Amino acid sequence: MTDTVFATGYKNESFWWEDAPRPDRRAGSLPAKVDVLVIGSGYTGLMAAWETAKGGRSTLVVDAEAAGFGCSSRNGGQVSTSIKPTLSELSGRMNEEIARGVRQEGIDSLAYVTDLVETQKLDCDWRVVGRYHAAHNPKQFDALAKAMQTQPQGLVVPYEIVTRAEQSKDIDTAFYHGGVVYPKHASLHPGKYHLELLRLSEGAGAQVVSYCPVTHLDKDPGGFVATTPLGRVNARDVVVATNGYTGPLTPWHRRRVIPIGSYIIATEELPLEQTARLLPTDRVISDTRKLVFYYRLSPDKRRIIFGGRVAYMENDPKVSAPRLHYWMSLVFPELKATRVSHSWMGYVAYTFDTLPHLGQQDGLYYAMGYCGSGISLATYFGAKIGQQVLGKKEGMSPLNNVPFQTRPLYEGNPWFLAPSILYYRIRDSLPI
Repeated sequence: MTDTVFATGYKNESFWWEDAPRPDRRAGSLPAKVDVLVIGSGYTGLMAAWETAKGGRSTLVVDAEAAGFGCSSRNGGQVSTSIKPTLSELSGRMNEEIARGVRQEGIDSLAYVTDLVETQKLDCDWRVVGRYHAAHNPKQFDALAKAMQTQPQGLVVPYEIVTRAEQSKDIDTAFYHGGVVYPKHASLHPGKYHLELLRLSEGAGAQVVSYCPVTHLDKDPGGFVATTPLGRVNARDVVVATNGYTGPLTPWHRRRVIPIGSYIIATEELPLEQTARLLPTDRVISDTRKLVFYYRLSPDKRRIIFGGRVAYMENDPKVSAPRLHYWMSLVFPELKATRVSHSWMGYVAYTFDTLPHLGQQDGLYYAMGYCGSGISLATYFGAKIGQQVLGKKEGMSPLNNVPFQTRPLYEGNPWFLAPSILYYRIRDSLPI
């Protein structure tokens, strides 16, 4: 496709930055010593800092870019309970108690975010709209319905099965074969949400400094010494909160997360009567493809925000935008002539066991690997790892007992993604 998909005034940046520009937290100097240094200022880092600062620990958060520059201000704004492996899959890897506990963490993460938004009065366009998880072929619809009807006792997630004949009440398309609604799932404005978490952490006493990468991290008898362009900082405890942007600073973590590009477009403004017909319930949408598509209305209901995994290592959003536009037009044929106002991408962190992980390694605390469900999981596990720094029992998670896997020869460059994406693209295209 050509440049005809782009609207006048097109921007190669996150739509969410329109109403929530990235905050400037530059500093001229850093404290020489802190109790807690947090590396990364996304949801994970800010929630960890909120906990440690509330707990009376002097806390410094640093980021190589603007605060929240990564996927915390680039995601689709869909909030779910997503722990990807099923209980039966987990039970084959670990004992039943831990497996059930891991599944419960997904449920608890959504409840935690819901409570946080409400009790802290976070201004982030929060809406409990429910998720329509659509089946891309009849076989997947049957598998979804069976999975819902056989949920394990004590871990039941509310749901509603929607047949293909009924799905127009949630989405006006013939592209899917029915699906399942999860009524407790929600949407929010990720950029505003990040700014609100920034407000919480700074209000508790944490200092956040942007454009300040940690270039070296060395052990010291009193903890760690971090080297930055603004000087060295001595820290008793360090939290690594870099997720999909984990780099050579912490090679142990880098070997355990797989950075995967996630690509999103925003359409130009559409008539309200059109968006109300296409997505009448304002639900967030995802589907059963391995190379998943996920989309929703913007908070003002005038645009469609459409995302998916349409590239391997492409980092120019203008290249990925026509691909997303093509798929959006397959779902909604009447949008074929609709133009794209914004296109952007960010890196999510997958893991080899498709589970998030948190804990401590060689003295460093960490939480990462949210496998595309970062709003609920990063918020929840960010708070958990902050509580672990404080030594609080409630910060412990069943995932502390799950080994953080890597693979031989893997150093952080996911060379295996290209054949994997080709395989899943072929698999997703099969009619059954």
